Amino acid sequence: MNLARHIALIDELCFRPFPAEHGPSDVGFSGPGHHVAVLESGDRPDADPAGWAVTVDQFEKGRDAVYELLASRWGDSDPYNLRTVELRTEREEIPEPWAWLSHLADLAWLWEVRGTGRWVAVALADRDAADMVQLLAVVTETAPP
Repeated sequence: MNLARHIALIDELCFRPFPAEHGPSDVGFSGPGHHVAVLESGDRPDADPAGWAVTVDQFEKGRDAVYELLASRWGDSDPYNLRTVELRTEREEIPEPWAWLSHLADLAWLWEVRGTGRWVAVALADRDAADMVQLLAVVTETAPP
């Protein structure tokens, strides 16, 4: 894990223009009002639950290291509960990228970046043991619901 590279990418995304259409980007994908960067991605999981747990633990440590660096810059943040956001998608329209992120992750660390009009979220996509674990950074102009 290259923390300096992750922080530099998040900084860049705070100022990168948003595209008019949804599509892939050089770091993940982007759409109107948001960028999603895959900071780290694990291998496809095997049938070994213990191996899955070890992978998730490693990625949680990486997420927490990114949090520490961003918190030292933008302040401490309470975890944002994406499970409740996911439950709300059943009865109300949740804006993107929040609806999408709520289906992949249980929580996100979240900051409003002063002077940019943008929000940064760092989350671990680990909800589905049949899929790979990913450390994600989301930069959006849409406030969390």
